[in-house]
Amino acid sequence: MIQSRAARLGLALVLSLTVALTGCSSKAEESALRRSTGAAPDETFIPYDVRPLIKPSRKYLGVAIDGAPKSMAPIEAFAANVGKRPNLIEFYAAWGDQYETTRVRNAWDSGALPLIAWEPFKPSLAAIARGDSDAYIRKFADDVRNLNLPVGISFGHEMNTFWYPWGTSDNEPTDFVGAWRRVHDLFAESGATNVIWVWSPNVINPVPTVALRPYYPGDSYIDWVGVIGYYTRTGAHTFAALYGPTVRQVRKFSRKPFLIQETGSEPGPRKRRDVADLLAGVAGSRSFLGFVWFNFKKRADWRIETDPEAVALFRRGAADQRLGFDVRAP
Repeated sequence: MIQSRAARLGLALVLSLTVALTGCSSKAEESALRRSTGAAPDETFIPYDVRPLIKPSRKYLGVAIDGAPKSMAPIEAFAANVGKRPNLIEFYAAWGDQYETTRVRNAWDSGALPLIAWEPFKPSLAAIARGDSDAYIRKFADDVRNLNLPVGISFGHEMNTFWYPWGTSDNEPTDFVGAWRRVHDLFAESGATNVIWVWSPNVINPVPTVALRPYYPGDSYIDWVGVIGYYTRTGAHTFAALYGPTVRQVRKFSRKPFLIQETGSEPGPRKRRDVADLLAGVAGSRSFLGFVWFNFKKRADWRIETDPEAVALFRRGAADQRLGFDVRAP
């Protein structure tokens, strides 16, 4: 119900008195009190405008790397190797974790957009969709709003695969869409508009029978398609072959820009060609606004520094002026 200005002013006065009497000690507590009293959000608050970061003039050169951005030492080492500082840093949070404000600040202060892969291991997507996690989501959203720095959030990445508990084995597409929209709507209610929402399917090459459209929350619920796809020994080894089929399928229902949210190349003689192909493909593509190199040893050794010739090719590709910019001044 839309409140009149007089009613809102009255509620604001009541809220101010209540805050003074109860001694709310944080913005999050005050936000919760505003919701409980029905008061309008603080009209003096100006949320960070993330629109220039959603469609930047140059591209993101990102990395996910062990220890960062809690520590920035791994980022410094990666930058020294590839010749350019990453301007997007991805890290992972399990469902139930608090909002890591220190990590977000560290990334932002280095000129990089923080991107959180939010992993709903439990409860189920259906439980999230029906509201079982609302208190947790609201607290997380309040913390995001109150820090008021841009952040990307990818909820339930690779939902079109079977290897995560939020994937195809135990859930219907409607469960995923319902959970996504629930999370997004609670953030909107909290005024946490400083989020870039990243919908992150796996490339369809290994899972071609799973249609993506049923998992899509809708254009009003996402900002980027954060596709995940790796160069492997037995898989596609060209940019067009690895990402093209997924782009074509998504383009049947959305025109949102793509980010390669995770990628890497397995060790071996092809790694050098893969690296060169990736960098050139992203730089030359109108659909892709950047990539994140998964610099971990996990299942395979995806780290770039293990192959000096691959490092040299990465450095050469990263020198392209279309890749990289300071997100604090897009």
